[in-house]
Amino acid sequence: MLKMGLLSLFFHFLFLSISSGEISSQVGINYGQLGDNLPSPEKSVKLIQSIGAKRVKIYDANPDILNALRGTDLQVSIMVPNQHLTNISTNQKLADSWIQSNVLPFYPKVKIRYLLVGNEVISSSPKEIWYSIVPAMRKIKNALNTHRLNKIKVGTSMAMDVLESSFPPSNGTFRSDIAYPIVKPMLQFLSRTKSFYFLDVYPYFPWSTDSNNINLDYALFESRTIKYTDPVSNLTYSNLFDQMVDSVIFAMEKLGYPDVRIWIAETGWPNAGDIDQIGANIYNAATYNRNVIKKLTAKPPVGTPARPGRVLPSFIFALYNENQKPGPGTERHFGLLYPNGSNVYAIDLSGKTPDSAYEPLPKPTNNEPYKGKIWCVAARGVNASELGSALSYACSQGNKTCDPIQPGKECFKPDSLVWHASYAFSSYWSQFKKTGATCYFNGLATPTAKDPSFGRCKFPSVTL
Repeated sequence: MLKMGLLSLFFHFLFLSISSGEISSQVGINYGQLGDNLPSPEKSVKLIQSIGAKRVKIYDANPDILNALRGTDLQVSIMVPNQHLTNISTNQKLADSWIQSNVLPFYPKVKIRYLLVGNEVISSSPKEIWYSIVPAMRKIKNALNTHRLNKIKVGTSMAMDVLESSFPPSNGTFRSDIAYPIVKPMLQFLSRTKSFYFLDVYPYFPWSTDSNNINLDYALFESRTIKYTDPVSNLTYSNLFDQMVDSVIFAMEKLGYPDVRIWIAETGWPNAGDIDQIGANIYNAATYNRNVIKKLTAKPPVGTPARPGRVLPSFIFALYNENQKPGPGTERHFGLLYPNGSNVYAIDLSGKTPDSAYEPLPKPTNNEPYKGKIWCVAARGVNASELGSALSYACSQGNKTCDPIQPGKECFKPDSLVWHASYAFSSYWSQFKKTGATCYFNGLATPTAKDPSFGRCKFPSVTL
């Protein structure tokens, strides 16, 4: 009996070690490819290994990247791009074909462990695609099962905007338009297949939009004194990250799935941004990422107040600053590395390097909101034909946007495309920023605090 007891105990611990190995606390990296100046996949894989990453997530199933990962110890997450979801959701043969083309040629020499069906579909795709998420997940899982690829977990990534409410965390609730038709069936699938809810968590965004009420140190894991106690759950929080994660956990609980595991699919902090983007700097980015890595790699695991002691497997965003990402400047500055492969700041994703080993960081200069006027002008060295198209677009939006640059008017400069485009961009942005317009124009424009006005020509501006 004693031998049998010891034997069962051995298998119990073996099972625990296998289970915990599957969701180890090792941190991974998101390898985005939206740049025209990025290193080769082969060099990128070496760089991924050099910063201590143990996992890598890509946003497609790029064969060049997968070939570069062949034979490495990196666990890999691949993705079915959003535009394929509708067709796959209604056609098992298409799902089978996708697996045959994008998984079988590489597995098992590439350690594909996770397969995400879409990326932030609710946030970034037309509504008609939303209802394809879960059917597509099921068909992809069926295709994997056909080939006995049972180690590969199927999921999809969700941003925080799928919540209707997130504060206090105990009030976390999924949006009413998606909770029952989409999220509940997804949670049922994840629970049945023992997969993960892949969550994108960025404390930067709630902090930057409400910096008067959210303390920066609380967002950066730097606070030693600021605590928040949820009045309903009585759980006490010491950082914004835990609040955000737990609001999703409480939302899942309300739909009847309190135990689906969380995977942090993306988290990070921008190392630079536009003039009007508060707190986007190297100091804050390094501080946040070093601190979140410490939390995520802690042994024993720390978890969150709602799930103490639980491992939170994770991917940091992102490997590179990607110069072709659309939107405000922060979008192009989440990288740990510059495109030439050098560090934006020193980082170790293994969590083993103590803070004392790092060089001092440059002091932040934009932790307070910018106050003053900003103009939107043409960026240097851009393609003339693209600039002409952007100028035409800005001038076609009405409201006399470009009247002053017409022949004979005060801002007309003969043969000056850059000048006219700059006026058009500033005029357009000043009129439409309140409705969500950005100073980007597909990378052709950039904000500036230097007034480009001259003589009687006054460029419109945005005042902050």
